[in-house]
Amino acid sequence: MDFPPPTHPGPAEDQLLVLQGDHRSSFVWEGHLSMQPLRPRRPDDLWEFIGEHPFHARVVARLQATGFYTIFELGRMQLDWSLITALVERWRPETHTFHLSTGEATITLEDVQVLYGLHVDGRAVALPQYIRSMTCAQFLDMMMHYTGYRPQGDAGGSRVALSAIRDHMAFLHPDLTGETEDLHIERYTRLVLLLLFRCVLFPNTSGSK
Repeated sequence: MDFPPPTHPGPAEDQLLVLQGDHRSSFVWEGHLSMQPLRPRRPDDLWEFIGEHPFHARVVARLQATGFYTIFELGRMQLDWSLITALVERWRPETHTFHLSTGEATITLEDVQVLYGLHVDGRAVALPQYIRSMTCAQFLDMMMHYTGYRPQGDAGGSRVALSAIRDHMAFLHPDLTGETEDLHIERYTRLVLLLLFRCVLFPNTSGSK
């Protein structure tokens, strides 16, 4: 039988790929392996913290009410680094799509919703305009109001150090009982959600903020 000709490793039309010179795949197309390591966004610190500080039943009930508890039930996922590396080499920042032999593909918010079993019905959550102009001190004051914790120092802008938040939660954890006031349970739950958003849903490359 006749076999089809080998697929050209590079793009057929590169007019839109203006960032190709700095793209990881350029090393592959030129026959060289990139020595630049990937910088994965891993939420290991979150799962380790939860393992050492399991949620009280009252915290679990509130997390279930938010609709985010399914993520904690799934827990730590085993990542396929080879697959991730291959996908990175096929990701195009110019078009925000993966360029595959079968065509272009991308990841949507619907994919995240389906994989994590999140609820998307109801009113949308939008950032109020006044928050966009808040100062760092105002952000910290707002965090104190909703969580009972105000980080010391200035992490820059609206960022806070996650290690300090975990230390504060570890300090509070032994005091969470069936007799704890609802206010303290709600504040602890908000801190849990803050770690969830940073480590799983909206990770960044800072590693600690």
